Amino acid sequence: MDLGLTGKTVIVTGGSSGIGLASVRAFLDEGANVAFCARGADRLADVHADLAREFGAERVFAQALSVLDRAAVEQFVAQVANRFGGCDALITNAGQGRVSTFADTTDDAWREELELKFFSQINPIHASLPLLQVSNAGAIVAVNSLLAYQPEPHMVCTSAARGGVQNLLKSLASELAPKIRVNSILLGLVDSQQWQRRFEARADQSQSREAWYAALAATKKIPLERLGQTQEAARALVFLASPAASYITGAQLELSGGVSRFA
Repeated sequence: MDLGLTGKTVIVTGGSSGIGLASVRAFLDEGANVAFCARGADRLADVHADLAREFGAERVFAQALSVLDRAAVEQFVAQVANRFGGCDALITNAGQGRVSTFADTTDDAWREELELKFFSQINPIHASLPLLQVSNAGAIVAVNSLLAYQPEPHMVCTSAARGGVQNLLKSLASELAPKIRVNSILLGLVDSQQWQRRFEARADQSQSREAWYAALAATKKIPLERLGQTQEAARALVFLASPAASYITGAQLELSGGVSRFA
């Protein structure tokens, strides 16, 4: 299937690792130009160099910044417009979760988490809107979590923030239509650097990676008996951002291996 992304320009936040990097690669594979950002300048430079060699420097642009810095995000998007002539899709790839209960979440932690989850969406969307509105295929796809609908008591702060973000995205889908489509993916457990670190710190160092992950999937009661892969999330993001999904907006696609409990 031709997704219609050849020659389009896509912005990906948090694009130097994990799902973000898998998405950058997937969009490049589909023929799109890709601009991506992340906080870590050294890793970002290394990733950019690798991608430029593989796909051509003219198709890739990267800049180190915090998505919480609105001025920096606006400058980044302006550079994207100067380099590629516009933007057709935005992937907002928010950061990691916070493990805490209501009792042990401080006021400062609440403020930090809510600011991160909301403004990692708000700032890139604000900055990209003028470009997306004049595209003939404007799309926003957010990376969100199953926690938005299925909160966990040990992640109460992140669960609340994720739920609020999902509400925001649903509102934007109506407000920005018909020029811009807004969708999201809801992640369950995806094999990431976070889980790799936990594997490396496992109690039984003789346990293989395959056995440890299988035990984790069993503990979490995942019907598909494994964690998701970053490439699987990336494929969903690419489809939802593409013209092939032109009649889909206000939707959320669950990638959880069947672990959700809500109808």
